[in-house]
Amino acid sequence: MPTFDIVSEVDMVEIRNATENTQRELTTRFDFRGVQASVELKDGVVTLTAESDFQCQQLLDMLSKNLVKRNVDPYVVDVDEEAEHRGKIFSLHVRFKQGIEQDMAKKIIKLLKDAKMKVQASIQGDKIRVNGKKRDELQEAIAMVRGADLGQPFQYENFRD
Repeated sequence: MPTFDIVSEVDMVEIRNATENTQRELTTRFDFRGVQASVELKDGVVTLTAESDFQCQQLLDMLSKNLVKRNVDPYVVDVDEEAEHRGKIFSLHVRFKQGIEQDMAKKIIKLLKDAKMKVQASIQGDKIRVNGKKRDELQEAIAMVRGADLGQPFQYENFRD
């Protein structure tokens, strides 16, 4: 039986490259001259630090622009609501969504079942395996999930005939 997996992964190499580009841009920006500001990636979390909340937001804009240039989907970015304030330094943490959570997986499975497609979907950890009798049915399932605005980018891998 033909199968494929629906996953949601982020390329950490692209995130590292975007972080390094933001660091380089930070050194050349005139409005950050003489300001204690930094951008660093550690354990999959980008930490933006600056002397004011406004400057943290500017760093976030610079990082977002570089992530888009590196083809990282903006939906995977999870930013703290408010900058953390310690002494005279503000810091903002940017995390990236990896994998498909249970609620989202159930929503995808419900979407496929409500469309009355002849495919079976099952949750396997942080990915969804979809089985069908024909390859065309699986391609219709991929088109359906792509067409639905679920607020998270998905990749389709391990397609077997």
